[in-house]
Amino acid sequence: MHMQTTSVQALSKAAPQNANHDFVARAPIVAIVDGEAVTTTETIAHETGNEHASVIALVRKYQADFSEFGGVRFQIEPFETAGGMQSREIALMNEQQATLLLTYMRNTAIVREFKKRLVKEFWRLAKAAPAAPADLSKLEILQMALESEKASVLLTVQVEAQATKIEHLENLFKEGMTATQFCKGLNGVNVMQIGHYLEGRNWLYNESKSGTRWRVGSYARDKYMTEHQHEVAPHGKDPFISFTPVLLRKGAVRLYELYLAGQLPMKKNWDGLHTHDKAVRGAA
Repeated sequence: MHMQTTSVQALSKAAPQNANHDFVARAPIVAIVDGEAVTTTETIAHETGNEHASVIALVRKYQADFSEFGGVRFQIEPFETAGGMQSREIALMNEQQATLLLTYMRNTAIVREFKKRLVKEFWRLAKAAPAAPADLSKLEILQMALESEKASVLLTVQVEAQATKIEHLENLFKEGMTATQFCKGLNGVNVMQIGHYLEGRNWLYNESKSGTRWRVGSYARDKYMTEHQHEVAPHGKDPFISFTPVLLRKGAVRLYELYLAGQLPMKKNWDGLHTHDKAVRGAA
């Protein structure tokens, strides 16, 4: 595989340490592979304090999600152990895939810190203009530089917007939230209609013939939503099991995508700003 900058193997190496076991330099976290900036699951696992086996398992489990942003490339890499050289499977992740993978992890301080470093490094490589061939005219070189600068500015805007959206999504979502609770944090959404909206998308169904008692549909079960159950014991009546549909992280991501696409039921007096837009404007 042709490498243009840092090798994939170098991404898998931990930063060197001194005699006091202090990190004296940071190993590279992004490399250019076949003309594309990528990181690896091994790098992500190391930098976020996770076992690589659990990270690569996450990629395999949600491979269809990651494939929406390009084919996931798997390869076998050697690594040293106390017992000698062994090999393991790693995955190469482009910027969008790596960002999505981090949203599927617990939003700890170390994950947030690495996410910021990763965005900055992808951004830095995107801004690095390729060397101009010697046989190009000065005008052609200037035109190439101008196009590169335009692409860099556009990518910068896209990366910053994506990072802002992801940050607000993670601030909004908490484990055990219902869809209605999650949507209360989305500016302009008519939360009174969310249940029926999700029923129309086959996420929920109403098991009650006389009222409203939502259950998770087979289409969304364990994909976008799950159920919490608890026993209810009314005074003077037999106890029964109550089910509460709650969002999974992937369900929150999907709802946020539908929100940004303008497909959720919105209030008539919505000001047209999405949650992250409103936060950015308020901070300006």
